[in-house]
Amino acid sequence: MPPQISILLPTFNNAATVRETLESVKWADEILVVDSFSSDATLEICREYRAQILQHEYINSAKQKNWALSHCRNEWVLQIDSDEVLETGLRAEIEEVLSAPVSAVKAFRLPRKNHVLGRWVRHAGIYPDYQTRLFRRDEGRWSEREVHAHVKVSGEVKTLQHHIMHFGMPNISKQLRNLDRYTRYEADELRKQGIRFRWSRLIVRPWAIFFHRYVWQKGFLEGWRGFILCSYLTIYDFLTHAKLWELEEHGLEHSPR
Repeated sequence: MPPQISILLPTFNNAATVRETLESVKWADEILVVDSFSSDATLEICREYRAQILQHEYINSAKQKNWALSHCRNEWVLQIDSDEVLETGLRAEIEEVLSAPVSAVKAFRLPRKNHVLGRWVRHAGIYPDYQTRLFRRDEGRWSEREVHAHVKVSGEVKTLQHHIMHFGMPNISKQLRNLDRYTRYEADELRKQGIRFRWSRLIVRPWAIFFHRYVWQKGFLEGWRGFILCSYLTIYDFLTHAKLWELEEHGLEHSPR
């Protein structure tokens, strides 16, 4: 028998993309959806795939997924986001490595192909973008970061060959909507870590980031798509530290919405 795997899928108003995600994981023994009270057709689509649905108030991504993890019924958990799909061949590779797993192996990391404005981008430092997504339920937890938390395990982590396909930046408008929210979380995380604002992070650091991404990591090879991406990543960091300044200047505990 193939190994039993639980899919952990966080959702919130993802009706436009979640069907493709579900199609790529419908073979799994269990699909557990942890939803942040969607108001569109997300849950109706998930029910078509016989997913188990839990709803929970969203605080941040790490807390949401750590809360849902205890509800997964299988030893192995594969976490996927609603703007991702599994590459053809990844299912077979997962079933092969889990058919006789080594006890010392606690997790597997997967390379991720990030699609930017309709095309996979392999330069500018965003590939292979390894993600630890397949792990033993009782061994892995997301780090308590406000944003972009990663799974931490105590034990050996091996690397798979097939990819997760990520369609997180389909257009500029969507990315701009995310920009304010994510940089707010980033600034709050820096504040939580006790990192203080420095003027150089607004004046010097942005130029260094753009040069590193666009020239050193060859973002220029991606044409205008690469220029736009590197500019966005530079602005992302600039706004994060501008909001850190705002927190200190006004004595705020959290970045204002």
